[in-house]
Amino acid sequence: MSTQSLILIAMFALLLFWAVGAYNRLVRLKNLIANAFGQIDVQLKRRYDLIPNLVEAAKKYLLHERETLEAVIAARNQARAASDAVRSRPTHAPEVLALAVAEQALTGSLDRLFALNEAYPELKADESMRELSEELTSTENKVAFARQAYNDCVLDYNNAQAQFPALLVARLFGFASAAMLQATESAAERQAVRIQM
Repeated sequence: MSTQSLILIAMFALLLFWAVGAYNRLVRLKNLIANAFGQIDVQLKRRYDLIPNLVEAAKKYLLHERETLEAVIAARNQARAASDAVRSRPTHAPEVLALAVAEQALTGSLDRLFALNEAYPELKADESMRELSEELTSTENKVAFARQAYNDCVLDYNNAQAQFPALLVARLFGFASAAMLQATESAAERQAVRIQM
């Protein structure tokens, strides 16, 4: 074999090793996103499990606020379905966006429920309602931390798959950008909740 042939073989081997390394790094980063969403999913499941208990505790005090209670349960069910969809594809942007929208709707309906809680002193004084509210607040904080970790993983992955020369491997093997979990508030959602009695 000639020297030129050996140099070409060595260059090809280096390129192959680099491509395998780049591919493996992208796979590892993608798996970190799935793991980070798993952490969110654990907290969301806890949140979804607390909500029916919270609604049940509020029911006896808010008989004439049935629409609010039904909205909370409907929003919870939509958020849970969106979370289930993301679980199977945590880097797929449409599912992640649908989860963000569903979570925002759930947060809005919970805010309305808590606003009612403030308007009804007997509900506010209820021990089980207070405990459930505290648990839900604690879970919300954990969800926020888990979302931040998820978004950090997404950022690392998106940076890795968009930088040259790893971009070539990403495009060749279909590593698409992942979506971050972001707030999707509309102008109407930013306004204070008004209670009518």
